[in-house]
Amino acid sequence: MDNQLNTLSSRAGLNTALRHFKSVTSYVPQIAKGFNLADLINESLEKKEIDRFQVKSMLSALLIDKFGYRYKSHNLETTIEKAENITNAVSKWGNINLILSYFHPQAGLSIINPKNKISWDSILPITRDELIVIYAGAANDEVDLKILGSVIEDFVGLLYGKTIKTKKQYLGEVWEEVKPREAPVQAPKRRVTPQYSVQVTNELFHNGNVEAWKKIVESYKTKYIDLDVLIWYDNERINDINALFKWGKVKHGGLIFFSVAGENIKDVSKLQRYLFEGASPRFEAFLRGGIGRVLELF
Repeated sequence: MDNQLNTLSSRAGLNTALRHFKSVTSYVPQIAKGFNLADLINESLEKKEIDRFQVKSMLSALLIDKFGYRYKSHNLETTIEKAENITNAVSKWGNINLILSYFHPQAGLSIINPKNKISWDSILPITRDELIVIYAGAANDEVDLKILGSVIEDFVGLLYGKTIKTKKQYLGEVWEEVKPREAPVQAPKRRVTPQYSVQVTNELFHNGNVEAWKKIVESYKTKYIDLDVLIWYDNERINDINALFKWGKVKHGGLIFFSVAGENIKDVSKLQRYLFEGASPRFEAFLRGGIGRVLELF
């Protein structure tokens, strides 16, 4: 127990905890009125009223412990590239509040209201095998909590393009009429560049090339903290750059692809040039310097 309370032993830690508790409790009356927690949290993030590291604990404390939402963790069986049909279907489920949580290996945790068309743009595409968590709760007191399990199963079906017959218990006041504070705040649009190719000119993309790429990506993300570098090989997104070496498939002449995601995207051509060098016999240039030192490449 002592270790769990260490963060409260300093004034800074205590103040951080108190601000977090205050933020959590401020959402309770809004959720009780039927507002979607994803909309509320994304609004607070945009206004910098909370930090992203707080979100995960808020979902657990509010949705599960306080309001009894049902939830399901699910690894996607196919890549989700479009969401228009999903949004059109669930926007009619006025008696139900849905929240989709997605942990991007590089961008971190994102949550959206699936009824919100614009918010999908911030997370798509979601590739096969990646983890999502679906939360379903009642938007009003008229919903039988026993049906929330079927809500989640129907939503999963929609993700895979199935035609779902909407149950009458789901129907109610449509989500656009439920406005937290002044209006629902849309998640900021997240642009993703096309995939750019990098040809491997070393005899093999080995551990040294991997470490060089990690240094280059670290330097880029340190310079542009709001941008993410997504790496692709053989039509699969690579969550861990080490996998490119472990597979042992990336040899001389092979192509690795990358894209950049964010709002104000910069220095993509320079990033491509450095990644090309990192995939060449000249990779050692990026391995110099002390342990933990971030290269100033950008």
